[in-house]
Amino acid sequence: MKALVYTQPLEVQLHDRPEPELIDGEVILRIDAVGICGSDMHAFHGHDPRRKPGLVLGHEFCGTVVQSASPAYAEGVRVTGNPLITCGSCDYCVQGRNNLCSRRTMVGMTRPGAFAQYMSIPAASLIDIPQDMPAVHAALTEPAATALHAINMSLKAMARPLPENRTLIIGGGAIGMLAALLLKTYGCRGTVLAEVNPLRRESAEQNAGVTTYDPRASQPPENEFDYVIDAVGSNLTRGAALSAVKPGGVVMHIGLQDWASEIDMRKLTLAEITLMGTYTYTTADLRATVKLLYEGAFGDLSWVQSVPLKEGARAFADLDSGRLASSKVVLLP
Repeated sequence: MKALVYTQPLEVQLHDRPEPELIDGEVILRIDAVGICGSDMHAFHGHDPRRKPGLVLGHEFCGTVVQSASPAYAEGVRVTGNPLITCGSCDYCVQGRNNLCSRRTMVGMTRPGAFAQYMSIPAASLIDIPQDMPAVHAALTEPAATALHAINMSLKAMARPLPENRTLIIGGGAIGMLAALLLKTYGCRGTVLAEVNPLRRESAEQNAGVTTYDPRASQPPENEFDYVIDAVGSNLTRGAALSAVKPGGVVMHIGLQDWASEIDMRKLTLAEITLMGTYTYTTADLRATVKLLYEGAFGDLSWVQSVPLKEGARAFADLDSGRLASSKVVLLP
């Protein structure tokens, strides 16, 4: 089979790889569509020691079951899936918080991913989809569920209902864009998005109805927003988020571009800021997201760009250079 392989920093290549072998409890999927995630780009840059050269990346997928060693799924069924392979028995799993599973592994990190014609995955990780759901839309379940999980977590800390909050999203990548679209569905108005890429700013304005600005040229006044989503997670964006949030406000931290930085702990304390972190999604989030995507809660998704898997190396290069208006590229094996 053909697979897009991470070979060294700043390089992915199309290779021939053996097709996966079916093992008990798993299924083999023919991959119909797979998105390039920000974490895939992080690996591409050589910044993720967990993802080593020689690995097939990719964990945002839609596929069709072609072989099954599980009675739960028959051949021919179309699905998406939870790329987090969880144990199902630890305290977090039994509490319904399987994104925090203490023994989790992951598709496209600890096992071959979906940048390939075929992939093996435990049947327990599959998520049902409507059988007429477009493959590209279904492949967005994983990043859209990340936005859903983050926003729903934030609701617990807000003093007022979400639509009453003035919101700033830092980062116009896929998570920032999907968060903006979901906030629009939730009734939020006046959302502002910070993004350095002018093509992405234009796309966000057209498709999500947000106001945008270039954070290299200007910054909003201090204490301007009730709710701030940091979808980048750099030293600079963490500082910008703490500066922009109002006293009593909420900062939701999603991105992990930098692993460490200083933040304004004095403001965090004296202004009673709630700083929250979020990691991925639960299985319940993924199921809810499929329904929302299918019903159009994230819009028509016309801004998403699709390219053949064989052009995957060029897609990575285009994303890296900022040549694309779309914040999400989906590969079609």
